[in-house]
Amino acid sequence: MTPVINKSLPDFEALATGGVKFTPQSNLGKAVVLYFYPKDNTPGCTTEAMQFRDQHKDFLKAGAVVFGVSRDNMASHEKFKANLGLPFELIADTEEKLCHMFGVVKNKIMYGKKVKGIERSTFLIDAEGVMRAEWRGLKVAGHVEEVLKAVKALKKAA
Repeated sequence: MTPVINKSLPDFEALATGGVKFTPQSNLGKAVVLYFYPKDNTPGCTTEAMQFRDQHKDFLKAGAVVFGVSRDNMASHEKFKANLGLPFELIADTEEKLCHMFGVVKNKIMYGKKVKGIERSTFLIDAEGVMRAEWRGLKVAGHVEEVLKAVKALKKAA
């Protein structure tokens, strides 16, 4: 079941770095920023992760937790997280369950070949587990600030 704006997230479980088990219920009471990115250690994804890292205290202050999601395995995620000093966890979606659930797997053209890849996307879930906003096919520049504004607006509305 694909998550829909203004509806509760369907039930699922995913494993993240640091031995964290992510479920929609495990984060009730906090807003959740779930950002999907194509691959660890690539230029755009590194920039995006560093921007979420640099604004992390502001997200916490606004009552939100951040999780990154890609198809990379746990070892790759742990290394990526350590290299960049990321203060949030990364979900290893090696079987693409979350990627398909959120509809972020897209056909892309890379070096003239059709490949299946992750479309850079972010989802904002409120403290009750309801999806409130989505950004799809986004550009890294300015995106993290936009998400932070949406988190702060959620807090004001609560």
